Parts: sequence; C-alpha cells; structure tokens
Amino acid sequence: MKEENEEEKQKTNEEQTELTETAEEMESEEKAEEILEKEEEIVEEAVEAEEEIKPPPREERLKKEEIVEERIYTIPLSKAWIAPPNKRAPKAIRIIKAFLTRHMKLEARREGEMEEEEPKRFIISNEVNERVWIRGIEKPPRKIRVRAAKDKEGNITVYLAEGD
Repeated sequence: MKEENEEEKQKTNEEQTELTETAEEMESEEKAEEILEKEEEIVEEAVEAEEEIKPPPREERLKKEEIVEERIYTIPLSKAWIAPPNKRAPKAIRIIKAFLTRHMKLEARREGEMEEEEPKRFIISNEVNERVWIRGIEKPPRKIRVRAAKDKEGNITVYLAEGD
C-alpha cells in the first residue's frame, strides 16, 4: 500500500508540474484558472486517499475488541527500587504484570494444563512501557496509574490512564 501511495504522490507531483508549466505558457487568464482548479482537485484526491489509510482512533479499536471489564489502578513500584540499579525498570515491568495478573484474575498457565487452548494474553501498551523507561533503567517511577481492559476472550491490555 505504501508503494501505491508513493506512486500516486509521484503521479500527482508530475501532473502538477506539467499543469503549472502549461499555465505559464498560456496567455489567457481563463485557461490558467482552469488549470489551477484541476490542480486543486488532484491535491484533494491525494488528501482523501491518505485519509482512508489512517488507522482508526484508539476508542474505535477498543469498541471492536468488546471490552468486558475495565479498571483503573495505581500500581506501587517502590519494590523495584530494592533491586540493583541496573535491574529496576525490568523489575517494575514484572511488578506491573504480577499486579494486574492478580487483580484482573488472569489464569496463569500451569504445566499440567492442556495445550490445546490458546493461552490468555497480557499486553502492555507502548505508552506504559515508555513511562516506566522514561528516566532510564535505574530510575523507574515510584508508582504508575494504568487502565486495564479485559476482553471477552480473557486477554488483558494495559494502557496509561488518561490525564497522566
């Protein structure tokens, strides 16, 4: 799709240059106005094509997932500071996973379980990960507010709480 968009942009750029060259050559103002109108139409078509490609906003994606349960938590990460400095941010991520697994009642996989069932997924969004790592590996935040959403399959997705 990217290649098609690039080809369309190149075509529109070529058409625009051709149209502007012909507009300069023409002496009458009426013909120049017609050419400018054609250029505007080409630009509008290119803009419409780009708008169709954009992914849907976060709210629409959440509606498609059919959220069963959604909660906002403030997770204390102070225990991560007990770890050595070079292991604090990964420890904070593990604390977030453990906290939400416990509070959202995500079933942990056991060795004796049947493997035919698809395991429940735990997804941490980039926003949350970046917030934990924003000051580097040695200085994660002391606490973090997150919004945990559980869909109908039992998968948990963690987002940064709004306003943070």
